[in-house]
Amino acid sequence: MKLLRWFILGITLFFLLKTFYDHGQDVLAIELRESHLNYSAIALFVTLFAHIWSGIVWANILYFLQQPASLSWVLPVYLQTNLAKYIPGNVWHFYGRIRAVQATGTDLTTATLSTLLEPLLMATAAVLITLVSIQQSWLKNQENWFYQLLPFLFAGSILILIHPYCFNPALRLVARFKKKATNNASFQIKQYPWFPLLGELTFVGLRGIGFIIIFMGFTNLTLEQFPLLLGVFSLSWFFGLVVPSPGGIGVFESSAIALLGNTFSPEIILSSVALFRLLSLSAEAIAATLAFSFTKLTQN
Repeated sequence: MKLLRWFILGITLFFLLKTFYDHGQDVLAIELRESHLNYSAIALFVTLFAHIWSGIVWANILYFLQQPASLSWVLPVYLQTNLAKYIPGNVWHFYGRIRAVQATGTDLTTATLSTLLEPLLMATAAVLITLVSIQQSWLKNQENWFYQLLPFLFAGSILILIHPYCFNPALRLVARFKKKATNNASFQIKQYPWFPLLGELTFVGLRGIGFIIIFMGFTNLTLEQFPLLLGVFSLSWFFGLVVPSPGGIGVFESSAIALLGNTFSPEIILSSVALFRLLSLSAEAIAATLAFSFTKLTQN
């Protein structure tokens, strides 16, 4: 599995570097204007707010799993561990959150579930936005079945599995394997996780808006291109989330370039995608710094 992750990362980075090499001169020929800085500043603010919102959604997931915690604790933990997803392995941010939740007295199963439910709902939200934003006929025109079938099978499966009728038996089965007593083996969810799902829809939507704002700095968009960009972002972000790659680096960019190749010029796509990645990393770093500073202030 580790070799597969490195292989996928290598292939995607090779494709990405080759694309930048082929069109590098076109990208360099683009003259950066004051408007680019203005749009970038707005996109950075939207992306920063999106990550803070994502931390609030994680707090709601903990509440849904009957492990309520204050935002003053949840947000610093979430935002500080977020940067760990860029470490090879793409699991260290999950590990950090699981350990943090366990430290509050929560059992390992519930702590793990609170961490894994978040990316599952994120990925499902991304596919649902794709379905709404892009007409199905457009996706059918994509030659690669990977873009056509996998996301929708994934979303449909998760939406069914997180229903209490499916979720609770799965929890009981896990508890049985762990040989725990029935009365304290695991909790049972009582309702569908509508609020966490709506929260993740908002998160992916905010990230997509930031992506669109960056494009607006490089070209004038038509009305039809707004939902197209939102759908392409959501689908590319989905692949970046589920395909093994640290922080989705390479996978997201490759998917966005492939899906937008017939709509925008290569230099606009490459410039926008590269700037989006830079602003995303900057927003996460700023959020982690603010969270760290808040933690230090409250401890003194």
